[in-house]
Amino acid sequence: MKLRVNARFIFLLIVLAGLAFREVALELRPSFLRPGLHLFAYVGNTAEGTLTVVDLVKLSAVTTIPVGLGPSGLRAHPTRNEIWGLSSIGGYAWILDTKLNRIVTRIPVGAEPYALDFSPDGRRAYVAASGSNTIVEIDCVTRQIVARGNAGRRPWIARVAPSGKIVVVSNRDDSSISILDAATLTSLAVVPVVAQPEQLAILPDSSKVFVTSGTANEISVVDLKRTALLVNLSLGGAPGDLILKSDGGELYIPSGDAHGLLIVNTLTNEVGDFLLLGMSPTAGTFSAPDQKLYVSDSAAGRVIPIAIDVRQAGHPIPVGQNPRTCLLTPGGDILLVVDTTSNDLAVIRAKTSSLITLIPVGARPRDIAIKVF
Repeated sequence: MKLRVNARFIFLLIVLAGLAFREVALELRPSFLRPGLHLFAYVGNTAEGTLTVVDLVKLSAVTTIPVGLGPSGLRAHPTRNEIWGLSSIGGYAWILDTKLNRIVTRIPVGAEPYALDFSPDGRRAYVAASGSNTIVEIDCVTRQIVARGNAGRRPWIARVAPSGKIVVVSNRDDSSISILDAATLTSLAVVPVVAQPEQLAILPDSSKVFVTSGTANEISVVDLKRTALLVNLSLGGAPGDLILKSDGGELYIPSGDAHGLLIVNTLTNEVGDFLLLGMSPTAGTFSAPDQKLYVSDSAAGRVIPIAIDVRQAGHPIPVGQNPRTCLLTPGGDILLVVDTTSNDLAVIRAKTSSLITLIPVGARPRDIAIKVF
């Protein structure tokens, strides 16, 4: 009799343990993933010239792939099962087939490319070659260069407007932006902006672009309809990142110098608010479903969740020694943070703002892309 009771008790414990394990697995598994779908992160390692592929369901690194010296500009193609990136030292764009985990194409684009962007429909890719003062347009199906254009000296970043009609380029050595026709890359206008312009953020209606300076504590606001400078905004600190709210109403700028977050009203072109955050706010990402902003603090080794509608910072999440680039998975379930010193990828459950795990990647990781297929 006693043996039978013990057997029932052990069986009950096994069932309860199985149910608990299932609940934990479901909690960690992103809610949008259906059976048969895969979720991967791709991390570019600048010291090694490699790409580390991370399975975000199994929470482990799958493989490391050589992509070329100075990997940068990592982007997931919006419609194809591909990750695109650049070798800034090799002067080419590379394409990774995500199902094969293999580089299938290398496209020479010119000296010192740092960033690329896709047209809204995913048919074209645009790359600024800083070392050759040119912009190239690539057909994403044929993987051939279909147009070349000239910008100013040291074109830093080329961004396609959401309308798909124009490409905006920051010319670092000319303190200007070039506005090009997206189909032909012919020049439409050149507008003077802040000194050594770098990052660009274009509003969803393609009406304005916000431009950071690499040397001054200010940003330029340019009217893209009239191709005219509207204002240079003083920030009180160097801009670390440009994060646009999903509806385009606000622009969030982490600043390590200011130790906080500057909030720009994109309608009035004014700095409308400021939140003190920590030692060195660096980069961030915005979650549209819950209106939450996540900002990395590279000096404090943490990520700060911010309820942006009430302007309230939550409890900081410790993630590593030098967290920088942040990116959310589709649906906003998981927050990924790259740490350039501890050489790992922090995986955070966004709903609870809790660290799930740290996954080792290559040396000096920087850029990250996510793909579901």
